[in-house]
Amino acid sequence: MATLSARKLVKRFGGLLATDDVNLDLETGRIHALIGPNGAGKSTLIAQLSGELAPDAGEILLDGKDITRLPVHARSLEGLMRSYQLTSVLPEFTAIENVMLSVQARQGHSFRFWKPVTGQATLRDPAMAALAEAGLVQAADTPAGELAHGQQRQLELAMVLAGEPRILLLDEPMAGMSQSESREMTQVLSRLRERYAVLLVEHDMEAVFSLADDVSVLVYGRCIATGTPAEIRNDPEVRKAYLGEEE
Repeated sequence: MATLSARKLVKRFGGLLATDDVNLDLETGRIHALIGPNGAGKSTLIAQLSGELAPDAGEILLDGKDITRLPVHARSLEGLMRSYQLTSVLPEFTAIENVMLSVQARQGHSFRFWKPVTGQATLRDPAMAALAEAGLVQAADTPAGELAHGQQRQLELAMVLAGEPRILLLDEPMAGMSQSESREMTQVLSRLRERYAVLLVEHDMEAVFSLADDVSVLVYGRCIATGTPAEIRNDPEVRKAYLGEEE
């Protein structure tokens, strides 16, 4: 069981309060969705959790241990890893080669030795396992540049999984996807729930409400509500501030 807790996180950029006393809890077996309008502070919050941004106040606890000042690479070694909104695969490499690079990085090998080790089972086997988890094993030998957009997002997820995470911070994994691609990714993420603690930042409300065990709503850096999908759907403040409905 892995847990990640944010307590009263504050981040300021000049006069802008990007996160305003935000509290958040993640644990293995649950998907916690973070929703809110553009500019609400969602990516800023993920950056603080991952170690890319230092909060101005508050603390972040991983399994009860204070990691607020721990750098990104140290957090990843502890099993805390994130994905990004923009695709970052190497298009000329096959899907499995992309994932093997992540395995290689996790194992601490030098990339100078990439070509001689492409056939090594110590790299290929965990890479294939990560592709299977991400639902992309059938495209293992396809160049990443030839994959459809949705498959490239699945490949990026496989690359994160190859790093042996315990906690996944997923920043809009369905961005730019078609409806069918979103449904495929929804199924993949649903299967991951059992093994990981997941924070899902996503604009696809159909996916959010079908996947999430818990939902937090961020507006102007402040968490205005946290609850089950049903509670969030029926919260008057949320419906007015984010879901676009008047009371």
